[in-house]
Amino acid sequence: MNAIVTSVLLMLILSFSRVPVVMSLIIASVLGGLQAGLSIEDIITAFNNGLGGGAPVALAMATLGAFAVMIARTGIAQRLSVRVIRHIDQDNKSQNFSTKITVSLYTAFILAGFASGTIIPIHIAYIPILIPPLLIVMNHLRLDRRAAACVITFSLSVMYVTAPIGYGNVFINDILLANINDAGESIGFSVDRNLLPGAMLIPVAGLCMGLLFALLVTYRKTRLYEDSSIQRESIERDQAGLQTWQITGISLALLASLAVQLWSGSMIFGGLTGFALLSICGIVKWSEQDSVFTEGVRMMAFVGFVMIAASGFAEVMKATGEIPSLVQNTAEIIGESKPLAAFVMLAVGLLVTMGIGSSFSTVPIIAAIYVPLCVSFGFSAMATTALIGTAAALGDAGSPASDTTLGTTAGLNADGQHDHIQDTVIPTFLHFNIPLLTFGWLASMLL
Repeated sequence: MNAIVTSVLLMLILSFSRVPVVMSLIIASVLGGLQAGLSIEDIITAFNNGLGGGAPVALAMATLGAFAVMIARTGIAQRLSVRVIRHIDQDNKSQNFSTKITVSLYTAFILAGFASGTIIPIHIAYIPILIPPLLIVMNHLRLDRRAAACVITFSLSVMYVTAPIGYGNVFINDILLANINDAGESIGFSVDRNLLPGAMLIPVAGLCMGLLFALLVTYRKTRLYEDSSIQRESIERDQAGLQTWQITGISLALLASLAVQLWSGSMIFGGLTGFALLSICGIVKWSEQDSVFTEGVRMMAFVGFVMIAASGFAEVMKATGEIPSLVQNTAEIIGESKPLAAFVMLAVGLLVTMGIGSSFSTVPIIAAIYVPLCVSFGFSAMATTALIGTAAALGDAGSPASDTTLGTTAGLNADGQHDHIQDTVIPTFLHFNIPLLTFGWLASMLL
């Protein structure tokens, strides 16, 4: 068996068996590297070289976590929560009211996710700030957080594969289009820029159907959660109120954090700017600044460590040199069947993306070999684009090491009641990867 397949399957089996994700990544890295013939020294070197790739995201999430905790200490987000909860408690017999609040919450999550990938390209940075204050509202509505995980993940995934704006512009034009045309240059194959968004519409229809199935069927029943002590303290603190100048300062801190992040391109400096401005507003005592920052870092520590370990794992996988051979070997089992060719290419893309945790990093790996393979089987330009785009996007939603799933868990697990594997990874894998594979295959046959 190919070392990449072994490593990814082992990582998934260990993660689903409740072995810590970081440990699963390390064990899978070592065994996969050994199978590929790498020495222990080579594996350690490759793993260490890859660690730096996850450090910026880890540090960014830590600073954003500190900023989120500071915002929670202001109680301003809880003002909305308290008002909504009062209405829920007063009108708890009205199913219609609860449904309206639920739809409003999910709509807000989707719009925030859409904006974070396009017009305000901050990706998962909004999650630790927006989601935790709303958990208590979700508790009173008895919403299943697995449904919320599907909503958030959907909002983060759907836009960058269809809209050439923000992260979508990077994925569609700078990565997908560029790599497909580079790979096809020597054989006279190219894809027009205008074809790319349309080619991904059918696969995205699979994402939409998966979301509807999750909300209307799988997770439509209620689920009970406890109000954590942190949330109760925030509500009690809110009763004291804030001075007008402090509310103004909080608003400016939020705007400044976003502006600095967009200007510098760094979530780290954006989070630190917001934290510093809130500190100046006197939201917490100066002597408590360190404890607040530490609390935020602790909240996001899981995400940071997994991102760092995932970068090391991806580097070891690349060092084995078996990703190209994995893709090339698919031709041997395909034969002359065009439908089988499409399915196998998508399945291999799923494995690669599940291991690396990034659709952006998968395209350069598979495009060089997929393009000639698609041409040899007679796939059209749109079908080839749909195949490679879908193969890259597969696994981004359901990978334990994906920043999409990790960011979702970070927000929903702020009170320690949402498991990364059981409540985020498995639900998003079932409801998005399976439909995406199915509709991606349909797209390759129809386009």
